[in-house]
Amino acid sequence: MLSAFLAAVFYAISIPASKILLRDVGPTTMAALLYLGAGIGIAGLSFLNTRDRKASAPLSRTDLPYVIGMIVLDIAAPIFLMLGLRHGSSANASLLGNFEIVATTVIALFVFREAVTKRLWAAIALITLASILLSFEGSDSFKFSYGSLLVLAATVCWGFENNCTRNIASKSTYEIVILKGIFSGFGALIIAVAKREPLPSCAHIAAALVLGFVAYGLSIFLYVRAQNTLGAAKTSAYYAVAPFVGALLSFVFLKESLSWMYLAALAVMIAGAALVVIDTLVRHHTHPHTHTYTHFHGGAVHTHTITHTHGHDHFMTEATHTHRHPLAELERTHDRLQGQARI
Repeated sequence: MLSAFLAAVFYAISIPASKILLRDVGPTTMAALLYLGAGIGIAGLSFLNTRDRKASAPLSRTDLPYVIGMIVLDIAAPIFLMLGLRHGSSANASLLGNFEIVATTVIALFVFREAVTKRLWAAIALITLASILLSFEGSDSFKFSYGSLLVLAATVCWGFENNCTRNIASKSTYEIVILKGIFSGFGALIIAVAKREPLPSCAHIAAALVLGFVAYGLSIFLYVRAQNTLGAAKTSAYYAVAPFVGALLSFVFLKESLSWMYLAALAVMIAGAALVVIDTLVRHHTHPHTHTYTHFHGGAVHTHTITHTHGHDHFMTEATHTHRHPLAELERTHDRLQGQARI
């Protein structure tokens, strides 16, 4: 849980900080530097922590389609986000980031056939409504904000990317983040060169790389670790705090004004995010499974080896007794907290 929360806070820093750097750095170049900073920084950490790196299973050839999809989507998403930030407010962009939950869940439903509860459908409706309100330019116009639409495009790309990453989340986190950072960063850099964006100063390059390491590298690393432990949807639920942290930082450091439309969207967005968190934390399912248990027979300890296919938080107690019985598997049924299947 702590990993998911820290991932959210680190990412939240990126929105207002990127808005400031975009005054002197092109949007595509900015996207490239953020991911390059993430890849280079995590590569450095992997060399310092060889034991942790070797403890995880490496990516294999069967993971290649998901890796390619992850990289391509991570080229497009930050470019859309940086363009959206250039044309819109940082606070709006932060809150619109919650639409990523909607995109991730809907894609998981239609592509991976995962179940969606009524509570989660209600959350999707509220977050979508809030996103529409944030995208609306004003009461005197039915035009949608160009910047907000670009941010929404970024969240949809990340929604697809989350579902690619969830299929390889059990593999080496270092490999995943390094591949994301280096290849997505170079991909965006090639596009920036093709667009002939001007090269920023060394100071701005260094600042963007450091921001990328903290806000993208460490955030992605902690997110993937949390996703492997909690599952994709539960991690997304904790990650829902990121837009609100980002919006708060935007008001504090960028002095962005509060409109009535924004406040209305904020209230709806909070309600939707709360439903997501509630849904992922309280939804249970029952299932049969078998236990491995140890007991005493006349003082001699022996163990029945029984297959178990998942982890849970309870244990069998030991008892001293003497009897004869055939070896058999013990089958139980109980409720288990289940998450609903994110950088």
